[in-house]
Amino acid sequence: MPSDFTRALAVVAHPDDLEYGAAGAIARWTAEGKEITYLLLTRGEAGIDSMDPAEAAVVREREQRESAAIVGVGEVEFLDYPDGVLEPSLRLRRDIAAAIRRHRPELVITNNHRETWPGGALNMADHRVAGQATIDAVRDAANRWVFRELLDEGLEKWDGVRWVAVPGSPQPTHAVDITDSFSASVASLRAHAAYLAALEGEMADPEPFLRGMAEQAGKQLGCPLACSFELLAM
Repeated sequence: MPSDFTRALAVVAHPDDLEYGAAGAIARWTAEGKEITYLLLTRGEAGIDSMDPAEAAVVREREQRESAAIVGVGEVEFLDYPDGVLEPSLRLRRDIAAAIRRHRPELVITNNHRETWPGGALNMADHRVAGQATIDAVRDAANRWVFRELLDEGLEKWDGVRWVAVPGSPQPTHAVDITDSFSASVASLRAHAAYLAALEGEMADPEPFLRGMAEQAGKQLGCPLACSFELLAM
């Protein structure tokens, strides 16, 4: 996995998306001095069946900020798109492109845009839409004649994104050793306490769930624990 970057922007649909995939790598990168910003497209307000969406939005935003701080991320932005019904729109691409122009990352991390997860389980619409819109927005951000109104807002084109990294892809190509940052990744997921309390099954228990994925990726990389990505060169 390339490590010669200084700034990254993570663009995902929901609070907890990064904690179930890339947080271990993010913790390692911030410890190495890299600057990473989170951009959440929704506040995850539809994610807790037993909680009113207005209350859930407040709780999940707070938990996401606490979670980000655990892995060294201090800047977390929300775009306030509605949870569960993301659409592949030009407006969404524009808003993500604007964020890319503001933050000027070399690496962009985003949701799995594929139809399935490793092992064949079906992915959900919000993840697919967020991932594909982000990939498209990287190109939009690099073209001054796409979304020309961004120039009037003082957002010059940014063609410095070198890679898009997709955690949880069924087609992984690269991996990062997270042996030393695994505990931070577990703690960052545990920070989503209200969300985890409403879950059932293996995803409700962070340590064994994350360890299983990390051990599998580690076998491929030749280390105890790793985080895998599909890396798209831009």
